Amino acid sequence: MKPDGDAPISAAERLARLRLIRTDGIGAVTYGQLLKRYGSAVTAVSALHDTGRALASHVVASEFDAAAALGIAHLFLGESGYPPLLSELADPPPLLLVQGDLQLAARPVIAMVGARNASAIGQSLARTMAAELAEAGFVIASGLARGIDRAAHMGALARGTIACVAGGNDVAYPPEHAALQAEIAAGGLLVSEQPPGVEPQARHFPRRNRLIAGLARALVVIEAARGSGSLITARIATEAGRDVMVVPGHPSDPRSGGGNGLLKDGAILVENAADVLAALSLFQPLPAVSALPTARQCRPAAERPGGPAMKAQPSLAQSQQDVLALLSVSGVAIDELVRLSGRTAADVQAELSDLEIDGRVVRLAGGRVALAA
Repeated sequence: MKPDGDAPISAAERLARLRLIRTDGIGAVTYGQLLKRYGSAVTAVSALHDTGRALASHVVASEFDAAAALGIAHLFLGESGYPPLLSELADPPPLLLVQGDLQLAARPVIAMVGARNASAIGQSLARTMAAELAEAGFVIASGLARGIDRAAHMGALARGTIACVAGGNDVAYPPEHAALQAEIAAGGLLVSEQPPGVEPQARHFPRRNRLIAGLARALVVIEAARGSGSLITARIATEAGRDVMVVPGHPSDPRSGGGNGLLKDGAILVENAADVLAALSLFQPLPAVSALPTARQCRPAAERPGGPAMKAQPSLAQSQQDVLALLSVSGVAIDELVRLSGRTAADVQAELSDLEIDGRVVRLAGGRVALAA
């Protein structure tokens, strides 16, 4: 269903739309078909009721009040303020729950996604790139996950960033991002399809990925493993006619396999914000939809709460595993490693010394360290 203009929606129609949306078995496609067939949700609800179809009850009306009490607004497809690019999807979300500055979604948006177990250098690059793109006038959208998502949000936070979340806007996931999520709600924009109080589940993450891809003019991928959720986002972006850009990674790093695969399939290679801006100005053609991985190939398991991360070295202490997970074969400054690990410089130096003795880490010039090849 495409937007039906900015005509105000009556309270009765809003409730009927919410009942359809909250009914099991009615997704975006079916919802659109029902409104097209019956002309309104009120008529559709009445017709379905006559056939004996079980629908969400009028009790769902309490969702409006619960959301409003938290500063969260319900925004239906076709209402004024609905993000214009998102509405261009073949099956746009019929309802968004938004909190913050909705005008951000009307500005030029670039999405950034990548590995949750990102290396220190990958996180640093994402933060820098996001800050420079924000300085150039773009709003940065991401999924508020660990690693690249968090770095992108942090880089753009001062100028406004959009966080697409899998659960309710009032549910912090991961829990350690609660403060960042609150900052984005206050000075940026939170977007979800779930009502308040809903904990994120595995089935919610592909829908979250659709929001990220649909809001943006282009998608930048940094450190994405094969089979990761970032590839789902890339597929959706491609199908929607958006530019997919990838920062290449070292072939020996498993966090680079998915992104490098996208490059082989025709994604645009970028190394910094200037490359992204240049690619946008050139309007380079996208690869064919069939060239990028299918939904079956892009298994969403990597986006599930507690989903897979890089395999830990079983012979290492957890503290050493944590430091090792931040490293890549590209060098990173030790002070940056200290900042990202949240540990003292002395502790990090001690772990690096042990890892160097084990042959897992090498020291480079300029106070930098990297994974041993």
